[in-house]
Amino acid sequence: MAILLFFIVLWYGGLFFQTFFLHRYAAHQTFTMSRRAEKVSFVLTWIFQGSSYLSAYGYGIMHRMHHAYADTENDPHSPKYDKNLMKMMLRTKDNYQDINNKDVYVEEKFLINVPQWKSFDHFASSMLSRILWGALYFLFFLFFVTAWWQWLLLPLAFLMAPIHGAIINWFAHIYGYVNFKVNDTSKNLLPIDFLMMGESYHNNHHRNSGKPNFGGVRWHEIDPTYVVMKMLHSFKLIQLKRV
Repeated sequence: MAILLFFIVLWYGGLFFQTFFLHRYAAHQTFTMSRRAEKVSFVLTWIFQGSSYLSAYGYGIMHRMHHAYADTENDPHSPKYDKNLMKMMLRTKDNYQDINNKDVYVEEKFLINVPQWKSFDHFASSMLSRILWGALYFLFFLFFVTAWWQWLLLPLAFLMAPIHGAIINWFAHIYGYVNFKVNDTSKNLLPIDFLMMGESYHNNHHRNSGKPNFGGVRWHEIDPTYVVMKMLHSFKLIQLKRV
């Protein structure tokens, strides 16, 4: 039971900060927050993503490029140009690292107001940080595993953030339904998104990327992350932008 609870916390905790902070804030700026709240979000993203921590700078720029070049040769990740899921994940990793390390030229339009905390990112993205988190995960499993099959969850814990991204970037461009005709293959992967916290309403999001609510087009499309964002807005911890 402890291993399953641990995995669930990692899954939803990491996923929430990926969609709330990296996606809706860093990439699309659907809301604003104070500098203090932004730094708290950096730290919480590191805590919940752990060994697979993604920088708001690298993620934000790469995701903006995905929207600008969706399903073209310049798309950082598209099933259209990769033979299988693993190849797409590896190409995404290379593109992310090149952007985050500033090894490639990025057009100015993709850099506008992207949040960056250089000193923290340098540590959080370091191999030392990833190894320390990996060691903590291993020790937790070592103490609390009660059945052999639970060890199968450990590699998933190591790579949680890339797995979250791959589910949407691959499957939500191949399977699902559409509400809008757009110039790419984005689809709504799940009719009720209890697994991806609103991220699977990918077609809705590609239709209007500046909208904080990814669901809401059909009665069953409830976006759990947006519900939390509305609560944070009511407590004045963030300020949702009008669309």
